[in-house]
Amino acid sequence: YQTQDTDIPAASRMTPQPGVPAEEAGAAVAAESSTGTWTTVWTDGLTNLDRYKGRCYDIEPVPGEKDQYIAYAAHPSDLFEEGSVTNMSTSIVGNVFGSKALRAPRSEDLRIPPAYSKTSKGPPHGIQVERDKSNKYGRPSLGCTIKPKLGLSAKNYGRAVHERLRGGLDFTKDDENVNPQPFMRWRDRFVFVAEALYKAQAETGEIKGHHL
Repeated sequence: YQTQDTDIPAASRMTPQPGVPAEEAGAAVAAESSTGTWTTVWTDGLTNLDRYKGRCYDIEPVPGEKDQYIAYAAHPSDLFEEGSVTNMSTSIVGNVFGSKALRAPRSEDLRIPPAYSKTSKGPPHGIQVERDKSNKYGRPSLGCTIKPKLGLSAKNYGRAVHERLRGGLDFTKDDENVNPQPFMRWRDRFVFVAEALYKAQAETGEIKGHHL
């Protein structure tokens, strides 16, 4: 199989289960990330498998490692939501761990073609708009995430934001693990962070920011 410009090729290290040929394990890697499942289903006949199935196009033994291989699989980009790195990586990297044909899988490499990367709209604006909004030019913007990233109440989270902004930072931001968890709901965090931000602005005379 020759990879297409619209394919997303991925390399996965794998160890086939005892008695499972490397080719079968490689096919399982490609199938789990596309149209395959653990059994045969009649609805396969309702799908254009030739268009949507992943294909394992090469298998190489790992030098110096017993029964370990690198499986190269090509995934049609139409399988994934446009511009969604989360959807793509979950499908390609995550699903393979559920395959019974292999053990100890590990993602080694992933190539994103322009055909897929161009579907991402990117951030709504760039550094120049950030500078215009903060009125800070001629130097880097300095910011940080709030730590500990999990466990703070909304009130204490706001207190931490205030201390950092008053101390000289231009902005603070939520860690990627921060969501509307029971100990700190989004609305409560918003209220206390806004209070902290405006207080720091009044104390320093500078425009401050926080990325929720």
